[in-house]
Amino acid sequence: MCISFSMIACSSSQTNKLASTDSATVTKFAETITAGELKDMLYVYASDDFEGRKTGEPGQKKAISFIKDHYVANGIASPIAEGDYYQEIPASYFNNLAQDSENVIAYIEGSEKPDEVIIISAHLDHIGISNDGNINNGADDDGSGTVAILEISEAFQTAVKAGDRPKRSLLFLHVTGEEIGLYGSKFYTDVDPIFPLEKTVANLNIDMIGRVDPKHEDQGNYLYLIGSDKLSQELHDLSETVNQTYFNLEFDYTYNADDDPNRFYYRSDHYNFAKNNIPVIFYFNGTHADYHKPTDTPDKINYAFLETRTRLIFHMAWELANREARITLD
Repeated sequence: MCISFSMIACSSSQTNKLASTDSATVTKFAETITAGELKDMLYVYASDDFEGRKTGEPGQKKAISFIKDHYVANGIASPIAEGDYYQEIPASYFNNLAQDSENVIAYIEGSEKPDEVIIISAHLDHIGISNDGNINNGADDDGSGTVAILEISEAFQTAVKAGDRPKRSLLFLHVTGEEIGLYGSKFYTDVDPIFPLEKTVANLNIDMIGRVDPKHEDQGNYLYLIGSDKLSQELHDLSETVNQTYFNLEFDYTYNADDDPNRFYYRSDHYNFAKNNIPVIFYFNGTHADYHKPTDTPDKINYAFLETRTRLIFHMAWELANREARITLD
C-alpha cells in the first residue's frame, strides 16, 4: 500500500435482497478458496526470488509471469488478446521513477450482460531491495491481495465449469506502480480502460488483508472497509448484507471517515476508479509494525483470516455480478 469504533449500517442493509437464492451453491464455490492454497502461492510470490517486486525491475517481471501462469493454467482468458495478459506501460508514464512495466489482466466473460464488468484489483508491485541489501518481500503489502485475487478467479472459473457462469463479466486487474504513485491503476482508467468506464459497475480493491493491526490483536476476524458508501449507498448496504448472511466479520469504518488524517481513501488503486464515479470498496487490515519493512514476510500472515476475508470478497463479487440491476450511483 502507498502510503475503536465501528459503524454498523442498520437501515436498508437488513432488507437488501441477495441475488443468490441458492446459498449452498455459492458457498461451495467460495470454499474452494483455502488457506493452504493461499499460503502456497504467497510463499512463492513473497519470496526472495522476487526481489521485492519493485516496478520495472527483474523481480517485478517474475511477479507478472507468476500471475499470468496462474491464469493460463486455469484456462482464464485475457480480454486484451489471446495469450496476451500484459497491459504494457512505458517508462515515460512513470515520470522517470521506473522502467517499462506491466499491469496483468484476465477476465471471465458474463453470460447475460458481458459488457458490464466488475473489477477486482490489487497491486502486484512492492518497494524492492533496501539500501542495506535487505529484500522487502511485501507478503501483506500486497502479496495478500494478489493471491486473494488469484484464488477468487479460480473459484469463479470453478463455477463456470459447473455451469454457473456469472451474468456480468469479472475483470481481474493486477496493477503495477502503486507504491510510486498509483500509476498502474491510473493508466488503466485514464489511458487504456479495457472496458469502458461507464460500463464498469464497481471496483473491489484489495490492499493488505493478511495481517492483524494492533487495534484488533487478540480479537476475532475483521476488515477495515473504505469507500463503500461514498458513491453508492446500495453498494454499502449490499456489502453489509453479504457479511451478515455469510460471515459476521467486524467491519471497521474508522478509516472511512471524511476527516481521517491517514487519507487511505486516496492512497490505493480504488481511488482512480472512484474519481471516475465508479463505486468502490477498499478492503484493508490496517498497518502494522512490519509495514514497508523487510520483516513483512509470509510466515507472519494469518492464513485463516486471509481465507475468510478472501471468501467474503468472492461472495461480494458474486452478488455484484449476478444481481438483476447494476449497483446504482448516488
